[in-house]
Formats: sequence, C-alpha cells, structure tokens
Amino acid sequence: MNSSESLDSADPLARYSGLFLRDAGVVSYLDGNSLGRPLTASIERVQQFMTEQWGSRLIRGWGEGWLELPARIGDDLGRVALGAAPGQVVIGDSTTVLLYKLIRAAVDARPDRTEIIIDRENFPTDRYVVEGIAAERGLTITWIGGETEPESDAGVTAKRLSKKLSDTTAVVVLSHVAYRSGYLAEVPALTELIHAAGALVVWDLSHSVGVVPTQLDAWGVDLATGCSYKYLNGGPGAPAFAYVRADLQGELRQPIQGWIGSRTPFEMGQGYTPADGIRGFTSGTPPIIGMLAMQDMIALIEEVGIEAIRTKSVALTRYAVQLAAELLPDARLASPKDPARRGSHITLDQDGFDQVVPKLWAQGVIPDYREPNGIRIGLSPLSTSFAEVELGIWAIRHPGA
Repeated sequence: MNSSESLDSADPLARYSGLFLRDAGVVSYLDGNSLGRPLTASIERVQQFMTEQWGSRLIRGWGEGWLELPARIGDDLGRVALGAAPGQVVIGDSTTVLLYKLIRAAVDARPDRTEIIIDRENFPTDRYVVEGIAAERGLTITWIGGETEPESDAGVTAKRLSKKLSDTTAVVVLSHVAYRSGYLAEVPALTELIHAAGALVVWDLSHSVGVVPTQLDAWGVDLATGCSYKYLNGGPGAPAFAYVRADLQGELRQPIQGWIGSRTPFEMGQGYTPADGIRGFTSGTPPIIGMLAMQDMIALIEEVGIEAIRTKSVALTRYAVQLAAELLPDARLASPKDPARRGSHITLDQDGFDQVVPKLWAQGVIPDYREPNGIRIGLSPLSTSFAEVELGIWAIRHPGA
C-alpha cells in the first residue's frame, strides 16, 4: 500500500485543498458528507452581498436579480453536476419540504394507485415523509428490507426492487447513495424497472450530488432532490434543490401553494394558478443568503470536472478501507467492498465506537457516528487529503493518544 505522502504528491487535485477554510484545531476532517468545509471565496461573496447588495440596494435587489437566483443557480447545478438541461432544477426549501412536495405531486399524478415503495435503509427523513404522506392520503407503504433481507451494505438492487413492484405502485422513493453504508444505486436500471411498472420515482441525491457523476435527463429520472451543504459546501442549512423532468412539469402539481410559485406573484390576486415550468414547484420567498456559497463550489466542480472528482473519491475510499483492514482488524466494513459500488463515504462497525467518537472530536479528528455502532468516514475529494485519512484511521485505533 502506498503511503499517504506519496498519494498526496501524485494527486492532481491536491492543489484545490488550499481553497478551503481550515482551522488549526481540526487535524483530520472526515465528515464532509454531513457538512462540507467552506470555500474561502464564499466568505468574500457573502460579505460583498451584505454590503453591496443587501446593504445598499435593499428591497430593490428583488427586481435586480435576486428573484431569478433560484432558477439560475439551479441551471448551473443541473449543467455541472446533475446532467439536467435548463429549466428543470430550482433551489429553495429544505430537502424535507422538497421531498414532501415531489412525493405528494407524484402520488396525486397516479390517483388509481395506492402504494409507495421505500427501503428501510433510507434516510430517516425520507421514511418519515413517506409515512406522513401515506397516512394523509390513505396509502399503503411497501418496505424493501427486513429481517430476512440482505445486510444494509447490499443496498437496493434490481432483484430486490422487482419483487416489490406491482400495478398498485404509485411512487418509489430511493437514495442514489445510501446515507449509512454508502451503497451506490444503479439509477438507470432501477428507474427503468419502475417505469415499466407504470410508477414514478423520486431520487434523493443528498449523498451523491457533487461527488458522483449523474445524468438525470439521460437516465429518464422523473423527480429528484438533495441538500447542498454536503459536497456542494453551501453551509449549515443551505437550501436544497429540486429536479422535475421537463415533460412532467405541466402534469404534476405540488401541494404547497405559495406566492412565489403562482403565475403572477406580484398581482397578489385571489385564487392560485401555478406558474409554468420549474417555478411552479417553488412556494415562498427564496432564501437568498443561504444559496450564495454553493455557487463557488458549483464553479469549482465545473473547473475540476465531476469525473476527476469521482476518480479521487474512489481512491480515497479505497485507501480508507485498506487502512482500516490493517489498523482496525476487529471493525466490520458496513459498505460495499467494490469501490465502484459505493459513494464517497464508508462506515466501519464495531461495538464501542460510540465511546470513541467523542475522544476523536476532542483531539481534532472529526468523523461521524451512526447507530447502532458505526463510525462513518466521509471523504470530500477536493478538500480531503490522503494524509488526513491516514491520521484519522490511526486515531480511531489509538483514541485519545
């Protein structure tokens, strides 16, 4: 196994790590899939916005470009990281709210069907939103996973999904990358299966956007959403994005009717008529400050190229797995062994890890913990070095040393 020093020396993306703000108290940051480091360029962007736009233009700013920002950034994100043509991606709301909007819209578009399919290994929010909509609309939930199903590192495969699909399926909700195991789903194959059953699919891209090459248009995806504070480095609570395929925009109607999503928002008239196109899936006033920082990361992804980012991601997770096998022989890899079948994080399971993580945080080594006994190691290719990975895995072996 090559040393971290040699890997960093040979890394063509190593020079980009200096673009991110760093704190001397953090020696190994391994949680970029929960919250990405800020780019130093974003500090200047936010300060400039507050002084030169918010501070000087005040309310006039809404008519000078702020209202167009959600769709403009959405188009940039679609082009750079999602494989989406213009007019299909918009920024705004949280992932939770957008999941609700998209799933409800999809359910209502299949009124003769009574079932939502989702996997038990999906992120809690996705499951909770589905449970709420099912109760609200009188639908049943069909779960993928259970005591007799494979371990979570197996993920949702075509075989597992095909056993659940039926002519009662309205919507399937899946994650591109599983939040715990890092399993990378085969979006084109699963989407094709779902369409063959006459259902719609909502993909959660929270753990893949910006780090896994994605082609939503080419893959025929119906609907997708994801957060922007992980690999898009938008900052804590930065707004999420929604993708609605162009040919569905006139068919689907989202359920949260707000003034910005109306056809003529400034007329303030009686009765709601949705705007044409992707704006019809918006609701309230856009969170302008919250969407500023992600612009710098989108521009950086475009400069570097998503394929190059994916190449380093694979190298980082491979190195982490190799180190764990050497230094943590009692830990179980709860992620796919094949690097091509996982996103940009891995999870290591071992009893007692819940006691280890607070010690690591105290010494500036920051991984994440996921119940019941997993340390999750999230690797952001543009800001994480191989040396950080080595230091982090070593610290897990010697917590508090």
